[in-house]
Amino acid sequence: MPENVVVVGAGQAGSELATTLRQRGWSGGITLIGDEVSPPYQRPPLSKGFLLGKLSREKLYLKPAATYERFNIALRLGTWAETIDRAAKELVVSDGSRLPYDKLVLATGGRARRLTLPGVDVDQLDNLFTLRRIDDVDALRPHFVPGRKLVLIGGGYVGLEIAAVATQLDLDVTVVEAAPRLLARVTGPEVSGFLEDVHRSHGVRFRLAATVADVAVDASGHRVTGVEVSASGVVERLDAGLVLVGIGMEPNTHLASAAGLEVDNGIVVDEFARTSDPDILAIGDCANQPSAYAGRRIRLESAPNAIEHAKVCAATILGRPQASTATPWFWSEQYDLKLQMVGLSAGHDRCITRGGTGTAMSAFYLTGDRIVAADVISRPADFATARQLVTSGRPVDPERLADSEIPLAQAAL
Repeated sequence: MPENVVVVGAGQAGSELATTLRQRGWSGGITLIGDEVSPPYQRPPLSKGFLLGKLSREKLYLKPAATYERFNIALRLGTWAETIDRAAKELVVSDGSRLPYDKLVLATGGRARRLTLPGVDVDQLDNLFTLRRIDDVDALRPHFVPGRKLVLIGGGYVGLEIAAVATQLDLDVTVVEAAPRLLARVTGPEVSGFLEDVHRSHGVRFRLAATVADVAVDASGHRVTGVEVSASGVVERLDAGLVLVGIGMEPNTHLASAAGLEVDNGIVVDEFARTSDPDILAIGDCANQPSAYAGRRIRLESAPNAIEHAKVCAATILGRPQASTATPWFWSEQYDLKLQMVGLSAGHDRCITRGGTGTAMSAFYLTGDRIVAADVISRPADFATARQLVTSGRPVDPERLADSEIPLAQAAL
């Protein structure tokens, strides 16, 4: 049995793997490397409760510091991996030391996608931000001043979460989205329209099917004063005291690429989390993995997937490989709404909804007579049953499915 496991990335996946190995009896060395100085923490609340100020920094931490000590996990924070020496089976880190490994796990996550504009150095703009780390929130908070005009670029889940927080803190919010509707890549028009109406009711304005053409800056050249957006050939200037870019995430694959590992929209792994080098594994947001649910390769960006993938990796390292059969699920919070999503809706034949008025609705995406995915807003009972129906693949009666007066479980045939 291998003796030494080195994990690069102290996020949800890396932390989960390290502790799971100990809980399952691994007696060898475990080193967990993180390039941030904060202990492993949850990222999803950064754009929700933590940004709003309702969740303390300590509440973000995945585990108390004593847990890593008790499990004899060497936690090296503020340290980053520079190169992998596959021949010597050593990892070279930022302080110049070389860490020998029997198994190396890449849980490198991702980075916020940057806004690129011709002739604009976004790194020199003091009031243009992305949000991916605790430090990003710390830098952003002083700019959340009541009445300030925030232009938020990107109408995905993270962008909408930030919009919800900003309006609650009395900022003036405009969301710019390149697609003709919100959440176009991940949900159907029914849910997009529902959420747009909710945000508009809180004062958020939208520019849909619009792209950022340029930014205007002040005389110093370091502060954005406006964002120029283009829609249908018409350019409009939006005044801005603050700009936040939420246009997705890019997987951190440079370490794997430099080591000659296979990379294709993430680090390519098999169903047991192994890369093209059997002694190097990859998990979480950075990994492109086979999905039994989807019947194809996918790369998932979610905390539930990070936890599941860490368990798959632990089983492989322990010599008991077992592929995941989990169905993907996700969640979001906006205002008082709890959004829960299960499955992947791409390729569905039709959508059947329940509710859709007030503050709750459920949308079910069907292929034939089977629910392949569901988006549920503030209807927890529907979500629990929807997960069962998506996972089991049981057929449903569409008419009963559409009737909110009939319990969802009774729609199954």
